[in-house]
Formats: sequence, structure tokens, C-alpha cells
Amino acid sequence: MIQKQLIYIIIFMMSLTGYAQDQSEKRYSLEECISIALQNNLDLKSTNLLANSAKVNYQQSKANLLPSINGNFNLGVNDGRSIDPFTNDFINQELTFSNLGLSIDATIFNGFRLLNTAKQNRLNKKASDLEIEAAKQDLVLNVTLAYLQVLNARDVLELTKARLEATRKQLNIQKGFYENESGNPADYADILGQVANDETSILVSESSLNNAKLSLMRLLNLEEGGGIDTKNLILDFEVYNLSADEVYLQALQNLATFKARELRVEAAKKGVSVAKSQFTPEISVFGGVNSNYSSAAEIFTSTGTSIVETSDFVTVNGQDLPVMTEQTSFASNGIGYEDQLDNNLNTVIGVAVNVPLFNGFRAKNNVALEKIRVKESILDLERTHLDIKNVIAQVHFDMEAAYKRHQSLLKQVEAYEESYRINDIRFKNGVSNFLNYISSKNNLDNARVNLANAKYEYLLRVKILDYYRGTTVD
Repeated sequence: MIQKQLIYIIIFMMSLTGYAQDQSEKRYSLEECISIALQNNLDLKSTNLLANSAKVNYQQSKANLLPSINGNFNLGVNDGRSIDPFTNDFINQELTFSNLGLSIDATIFNGFRLLNTAKQNRLNKKASDLEIEAAKQDLVLNVTLAYLQVLNARDVLELTKARLEATRKQLNIQKGFYENESGNPADYADILGQVANDETSILVSESSLNNAKLSLMRLLNLEEGGGIDTKNLILDFEVYNLSADEVYLQALQNLATFKARELRVEAAKKGVSVAKSQFTPEISVFGGVNSNYSSAAEIFTSTGTSIVETSDFVTVNGQDLPVMTEQTSFASNGIGYEDQLDNNLNTVIGVAVNVPLFNGFRAKNNVALEKIRVKESILDLERTHLDIKNVIAQVHFDMEAAYKRHQSLLKQVEAYEESYRINDIRFKNGVSNFLNYISSKNNLDNARVNLANAKYEYLLRVKILDYYRGTTVD
């Protein structure tokens, strides 16, 4: 007896602890969960990064239409035998050299490859933007469904706690009969077993609620757990008036996934045009300005003349006389850096034509591959249409079945409530046995749990259909 009382005290203290935790934990409304998920969800962040890459690719493809301008400069020291960049003579000395230049290149025509590439990347960017919107819609739906799963698990837990409370009340009654030896001892033992069974059900329900909360927190990318706030949450349980075909037609107009797939098809078609440009000549213009410097470059200036003897001679009257000549003397001076750049300045301008004659059928095969990608994108679009249409049809069917099941369970709960009320009175007065009582009680408890599940099954499917319609998930 003392051990049983100790067990009850421990269970009671655990319930108080859980209540205190519920009071102190952060409570999230559905709107707060959606807002947090849109900011923190890792999958959505990854989709945003892909969209940013598509944006950069589009910006670069537009920039490729502009001429390219490049400058170059180098400065170095050479020691040993080399070519003087100023005189183009071989020298064997240390010299400092420098070259600089400016070049420009612009494509005039290349089969509209650059233009079509820019158009293709623009379509890919739009598709990526729509895919972000589709990812947001998916995330809002998943958060809403996870939120409703928490609500469902919470309601089931409350029902199991209420079941345990009712069983404990009956236990107190049977305990009095047992101690006064006025009842069936087996009924008291059966009630004890039912209490243990109900406590086990609470543990299972608490585990389900915890798992549902973890799934929700995972979507929100939050480490700490939390409760849910349903103060402003409206869950209307009404007959769904739209057919599956009507939902699908609205999905075609509003769902971002379809629009993104259509843009991917258009982008793939532009890829074919880009590949075909490899068959056409490419015409471009180019120009440049260049100059150079060498420390070996010198300028020579005259410093005067003098008469010097040469190695030649003439014979006059049998006497050899040397030949004299006038020789000019020069002084060497280095040429400054700026003067050399100005003196060595040269420009170039021209037109370049590149005509593809044979490239191992690369251009032909690239066109074939791009056409295959077009067919793949069309198949993806058709598959998306078919998959979503089938999903809508299945969800709509399950939604109607859940609604009918809910209506049927309402009647079942009402009938079992009356049955339990009668059996409870009869059992308390010793008219009925425990088997009839516990059977009636379990029927009622199970019917209430099934009713709660049917309710949320219906609401979950309504939210999914609203998502496909493109309406805001509240």
C-alpha cells in the first residue's frame, strides 16, 4: 500500500513539474512560427543562395555584351645576353626594361550568342525568384501542418489525461468497496490494471506530442522547444465546397511552381539558340596602344671633329704615306623613361573574323544536347502538372472521407457517452460488472481520440488544398 501511494505521489509531482515547465516555456502562435521559419529555415536559405547565383549569372551575361578593355604593365631587370628592346640588337649587360599597353576588344556579331545567353539567364533568374516563392509556400504549408500535428497530439494527450482522471475516480470508489469487503475484489484489481494502462497511454501521447514539437522546431531551425498559442487561431470545421478540378484550375493560375517550370522551358529553348550560334562566324574589332622602355637605350650627340690616322696608306715617290681622315666625336646620354614611352608609342586597330569550318561535330552535338534539355524541361512541366493534379485528387478524396468519418464519429461519441453514463451508474451501484463498465469506458475514450484525429485529418487536408489554390495559409 505504501509503495502504491509513493507511486501516486511521484506521478503527481511529475505532473506539477510538467505544468511548471508549460507555464515558463515560450509559446508560439502560428503566425510567429511562420515568420520564424521564413527567417531561419535552412532549406529556404539554400534556395535563396541558388537564386542569388542565378542573379549574378544574369548580370554577368549582360556585362558580356560590353567591350572588354585591358591594360598591361611590367617592369624587370635582365642580366646576361639578351635582346635590347630598344634597338633589337644582342647585348650582354644588365638592363632594366618595361612594357605597357592598353587594348580593347568588342564582339560585333557571333550569331546572337551573347544576346541569347543574356535572355536565357534572365529567364533562369525569374524562374529562381519564383522557386523562392514556391519554397516559401511549401515552408508555410509544412509549418502549418506541423503546427496542426502539435495541436492534434496535444488534444489527444488531454483526452488521455481525462481518461486517467476518470479511472482514478472509479479507483477511489472501488477502493472503498475493497477495504470494506463489500465488492468484488477482482474489480478493484482490474481498476488498478486500467490505471496503469491509462498511465502508459499518457506516456505514449506525451512522446507523440514531443515528436510533433521537435518536427515543428526543426522547420523553425530553433534549438529550444516551446508551446503553442491558439488564442488567435481559427479552425473552422465546415464543408469544403470546391471540387478537386476547381482546386487544380486555381493551382494552375496561382501556384509558383507551375510558373517556374514554364520559365525553365523557355530558358531551355534559348539554350538551343545559344548552341546554334556556334555554326556562325564571329566578327570582332580590336585596338591597342603600346610602348616600351630600356635602360640600354642611349642618344648620341656630336662633341666636335678631329683628324685621325687610318690603317690605310698611299705610296708617293716610293714612300708610303698614311691616309688621314676627319672623325666626329659623340657623347652618349641615356634616354628618360617618359621620352622613351613617347618615342616608342605605337597603335593597332583591326577587324577579326573567326569562321567555324570543322570542330569535330561539337557544335552539332551541343545543339542536340540542348534540344534534349528542352524535352526534359517539358517533361518536368508535364510531370509537375500530373503529380499535382493527382495529389489534389487524392487529398480531396481523403478530405471528404475524413469529414464523413468525423460526422460518423460525432454520433458514435454521443452514443458511447450515453452507454458509459448508464454503465457507470450501474457499476457504482453494483448492478453491472467491471467488464461491462471498462468496455463501455474504453469505447468512449477511443471514440473521442478517433474524433480528434478525424478533425485534424480533415483540417490538414483543407490546408493542403488551400495551399494548392495559392491562398494564404492562416
